[in-house]
Amino acid sequence: MANYHKPESKTIQELRDIANKLRIHSIETTQASKSGHPTSCSSMAEIMSVLFFHTMRYKVSAPRDANSDRFVLSKGHAAPILYAAWAEAGLFPTSELLNLRKFDSDLEGHPTPRLNFVDVGTGSLGQGLSVAAGMAYVGKNYDKASYRVYCLIGDGEAAEGSIWEALHFSSYYKLDNLCAIFDINRLGQSEPTSLQHNMEVYRKRLEAFGFNALVVDGHDVEELAKAFHEAQNTKERPTAILAKTFKGKNFPQIEDTENWHGKSLGNRAADVLQHLNGLLKNPGNLQLHPQKPLVDDAPVVDISNIALAFPPNYKLGEQVATRVAYGTALAKVAKNNARVIALDGDTKNSTYAEKIKVVDPDRFIEGFIAEQNVVGVAIGAACRDRTVPFVSAFATFFTRAFDQIRMGAISQTNVNFVGSHCGVSIGEDGPSQMGLEDIAMFRAVPNSTIFYPSDAVSTERAVELAANTKGICFIRTSRPATAVLYKNDETFAVGKAKVIKSSAKDQVLVIGAGVTLHEAIKAADELAKAEINIRVIDPFTIKPIDAQTIIKNAKEVGGRIVTVEDHYSEGGLGETVQSAVALERNVIVKKLAVPEVPRSGPPTVLLENYGISARNIVAAVQEIVKY
Repeated sequence: MANYHKPESKTIQELRDIANKLRIHSIETTQASKSGHPTSCSSMAEIMSVLFFHTMRYKVSAPRDANSDRFVLSKGHAAPILYAAWAEAGLFPTSELLNLRKFDSDLEGHPTPRLNFVDVGTGSLGQGLSVAAGMAYVGKNYDKASYRVYCLIGDGEAAEGSIWEALHFSSYYKLDNLCAIFDINRLGQSEPTSLQHNMEVYRKRLEAFGFNALVVDGHDVEELAKAFHEAQNTKERPTAILAKTFKGKNFPQIEDTENWHGKSLGNRAADVLQHLNGLLKNPGNLQLHPQKPLVDDAPVVDISNIALAFPPNYKLGEQVATRVAYGTALAKVAKNNARVIALDGDTKNSTYAEKIKVVDPDRFIEGFIAEQNVVGVAIGAACRDRTVPFVSAFATFFTRAFDQIRMGAISQTNVNFVGSHCGVSIGEDGPSQMGLEDIAMFRAVPNSTIFYPSDAVSTERAVELAANTKGICFIRTSRPATAVLYKNDETFAVGKAKVIKSSAKDQVLVIGAGVTLHEAIKAADELAKAEINIRVIDPFTIKPIDAQTIIKNAKEVGGRIVTVEDHYSEGGLGETVQSAVALERNVIVKKLAVPEVPRSGPPTVLLENYGISARNIVAAVQEIVKY
């Protein structure tokens, strides 16, 4: 093998000793917390030893340095050994490991980015490889840098479909800077895994997915060092190291036995610790080799103050779908900042994400129909502030990736999601394509921001604002063309609503968004003929909702509010408004929303049939003015 030098026997023994010291730490910390996964840590001890103390390049003083290798622990329950590796590397005193799982400690049961050496939260299994693929994609195609990405995956979580989505993505894009390590320790939580130690099946599957698949003894540090070297020198395809390991390795009477998952060793700990200490050839402080120097070739990136390259350019009343305006705005912010990227799952010609390709075709990532992986890749791409990702899909398809999205919130990610084809207004495609739960889903995500623009101008500004807003953002776009309501120089802000129509004689406040705002405007014109004046508000953002503006205007019209939304009743605009006014006296809210699973039909017919058309708003207003 080119340039491979077998480690000296002294180094091999040091790596063996480090592996057993990591095992000792994992036992001691889980004993202190009376919970955790010491046996799951033990199976990967040699992998961690070779990676952190022989193979990886990183800076202990700056764990998230842009030039350092990345490590993603997909099997997050093995957190104690990750913490132990960084402590042994010198990032913090090993004595702090005993604070594992304590309320006031950031050494939580599963890793989160509260720790400066963790890029993403893990623990919901099957997600780490997608994130690692996103990191590797950025490193190879945007940073064009030397850093490598390593992802350690448990064999139990390898049953997750998202893992195989990520394998396909990584192979398709020839991510030769990515190394997936499978800790194949045979045992799951409640019983043996489906393949147990059938290493040949693992090898054939990974090769079929286009990986350089290497089967190794996962407890042989020399084999591991050689495999990692081969991975570094393999071009045009990623490498998978398939490590045959044993759960509870070097734990007498516990190794490779069932019913030890997720348990501290209890009264068995002392005997196991005595055995492990007896295996150490260098029981004192190890004279570790100095860290390999980083290759300083990752460019400096600035993703602050992203703006539209030029302002909106529409005519009042012009018919433009907000999904089309999204594509226009995406291209504009991409033109302004070279780190704005777009991802989609084979719907780019419907979401209009493909417009970014006019600016730079390389900044569009086709994820194909694998939404869980697309979301994970975006989260990885956003890590260490290397890119500003916009992920688009039909709004309803994000529901299948909700776990990835909620883990993104735990990961403190800054990813922008754009869901088109929301509600019954998409028409004949029917309910399987209609986003009717998406607002409720994203509202439930901590620290999220939800934009619901109602015309082309506000859509462009929503994209600009989202690019600069921390946390997860969701922009809800519509399929039908709707009239431009705002002048091109209108200003917008997160959490600030717009009053569209008002008069001193208004009797009811109507709040709509997207297509229903336009229905509300039609209803206002119709009601005016009967000398009933209504005030119409565009919330612009659903989260945060502009409670102050809503309450003020509601009181001015006698405390009557009608909300109308192209979404199911639960969790959408109506319930958001109800929450905003819940503590106000003499304010009532009547909700109009899609009440049941809809069916196919023309958009106008569906809006009418499911109670959210202008005529339905007129009827609701006429009813509520009686109160």
